[in-house]
Amino acid sequence: MSVAPRITDSHCHLDFPELAEELDAVIARARDAGVHRMVTICTKLRSLPAVRDIAHHNAGVFYAAGTHPMSAAQEPLAQLEELVALAEDPKCVGLGESGLDYHYTAESAAVQQESLRIHIAAAQETGLPLIIHARDADDDMARILAEGHAKKPYPCVMHCFSSGAGLARAALDLGFYLSMSGITAFPKSKALREIFAAAPLDRILVETDSPYLAPPPHRGKRNEPAHVVHTAKAAAELFGLSYAEFAARTEANFERLFDRVPAYEAAA
Repeated sequence: MSVAPRITDSHCHLDFPELAEELDAVIARARDAGVHRMVTICTKLRSLPAVRDIAHHNAGVFYAAGTHPMSAAQEPLAQLEELVALAEDPKCVGLGESGLDYHYTAESAAVQQESLRIHIAAAQETGLPLIIHARDADDDMARILAEGHAKKPYPCVMHCFSSGAGLARAALDLGFYLSMSGITAFPKSKALREIFAAAPLDRILVETDSPYLAPPPHRGKRNEPAHVVHTAKAAAELFGLSYAEFAARTEANFERLFDRVPAYEAAA
């Protein structure tokens, strides 16, 4: 019996009710599919205890701490000192997701930008990668990320990237990574696939953003980490690689960006 290539779901939300209600089974299915690591993402700092507990009670699960831009106006503003302190936990491997979302919450653009700048400062101080959510805010997103980087470089991934080619190029020019979600496998996502095909392979990650955005053949259903395999197989075809080759390349990319993960595993 062949063993599935190992791959990482770099962005999921295991604390969300759709997954948390059967967490053990969700993680077991992921492992059966070869998904040996997951990064579960905090969207509100008041939810962090649950996110952190999931990571600490499950081998191969890590987490990120931050405030989602769509929650920035409803939640207490994250403070730099707070994020830096949270980053001391060795299983905390990233900051975010932060960013800008003008699709549903354009009225809170000012506070989103303030929150984003605080998260950038935390990434600069801690060295942990910043996890960015960007929707309908390409110009402001590119400008703020570049302004921060000019002051002091920091690592970053554009999670679930589905913005335009201009923002992709701006992010890549800063040395950032682009993450492929199930959207890239949708039949009508040809333009998005072309953006990824033009990007350096050593700057590509894969994710589910589960419980959302399930790739075919599960589109329209609840997503979960095991399904990152379908996104990765479609991506492998895009890059002209076998699935095993693509999985190995994205594993190396993940460990380069989220370098606390292999350090944690080596010390365990």
